[in-house]
Amino acid sequence: MSAPCAISALDRTAQAQIQARIDNKTKPQGALGQLERVALQLALIQQSERLSLPSPTLLVFAGDHGVAAEGVSIAPAAVTRQMVLNFLAGGAAINCFCRTLGWQLKVVDAGILEPIEDPRLILRRLGAGTANLAQTAAMSPAQCQQGLQWGGEVARREIAAGAGLLAFGEMGIANTTAATALLAALTDLPVGDCIGRGTGISDAQLAHKQALIEQAVARVAGQTDPQALLAELGGFELVQICGAILAAAEARVPMLIDGFIVSAAALVACRMAPACRDYMLFSHGSAEPGHARLLAAMEAEPLLDLGLRLGEGTGAALALPLLQAAVSFYNDMASFESAGVTV
Repeated sequence: MSAPCAISALDRTAQAQIQARIDNKTKPQGALGQLERVALQLALIQQSERLSLPSPTLLVFAGDHGVAAEGVSIAPAAVTRQMVLNFLAGGAAINCFCRTLGWQLKVVDAGILEPIEDPRLILRRLGAGTANLAQTAAMSPAQCQQGLQWGGEVARREIAAGAGLLAFGEMGIANTTAATALLAALTDLPVGDCIGRGTGISDAQLAHKQALIEQAVARVAGQTDPQALLAELGGFELVQICGAILAAAEARVPMLIDGFIVSAAALVACRMAPACRDYMLFSHGSAEPGHARLLAAMEAEPLLDLGLRLGEGTGAALALPLLQAAVSFYNDMASFESAGVTV
C-alpha cells in the first residue's frame, strides 16, 4: 500500500501564549467550556492573530454496498440513489441545515448502483457499488487507492476555491455494516460491542447483521494495515471521505467530523497518518452504539449530544455555529486589561 500524504502535527510553540489570551478574556478561566478548547485548536491550526472560517463546505459522498443484498437494512439499496436525487432537489435534512446555517453543500457520487445524470453532482464513481464484504473484499486495492486520490482531489478543489472549514457527510444503504466491521477490525473490539440497529432493523436482522460482520472480520484476521482493511471492509464513500480527510489535514484546514460513518473513515485516516487527528473537531455523539467506541479510539470529545443517528453530515452541519462562536470570542471579546475590569 502507498504511503499517506505528508501531514505535519500542529506546531504548539505558541500554545501557552494562545491559552493566556483565552484565559485573559473577561470571564472566569474555563467558563466557556468546550468553546475554549475549540478556539485553542483553531488558533493552533491557523497560527493567525485573528481566526476565520471562510466558505464552510460540506461534502456528502454517496456509495452503495454489496452487503445490502443480505438484508442488513430496512431500506433497499435503491434508496441510496433516491436520496442522492433528494439531495440534489434540496429536500433532505442536510439541505435544510446547510441553507439555514450557511454551508456550501456538494454531493459526490462515489459509486452508487445506477448513475445519475446531473451537472450538480460530482462524479467520482469507483464502480456500481462494492462487493459483499461478508464474502470477499469490498473493493480492490486499486479501487481503494483511486478512492483515496479522488477524495483528496475533491477536498483540495474546495480548499483552493476558498473553503476554510470542511465537513463530510455520507449516504449509502448498509454503510453502518461497513463502519462497524472497520471499527471492530481496527480496534479488536468484539463486534457485539460495536454494532447498532442502523436505520432501525429488527432483532432478527440485527443478529444476522452481527453474524455477517463477524464473518467479515474473521476473514481479515491478522491484517493490520489500515488501507488494506479499508479495501476489505469499507465502502466507496468511506474511502473517499478518508482521502478527503487526509488532504484537508495536509492543507492544514480544520474539519468537522460527523457521526458514526464519517468517524469510521476518520479512524482509518488517523491510523494511516496519526497527525491528521490534530485538524479534526467532532460535531456530536451519535445514538449509534459504535460511535462512542470510535470517539474513544480517537480521544475525541464531541460538541453536541442530540441523539442524532441520521448521517448525511447533519451533526457536523449543526455544529458550525459553535465553531463560529469560538472564533468570535477569540477575535473580539475584551481582555480584562482592555475592558478595565479588575478581578
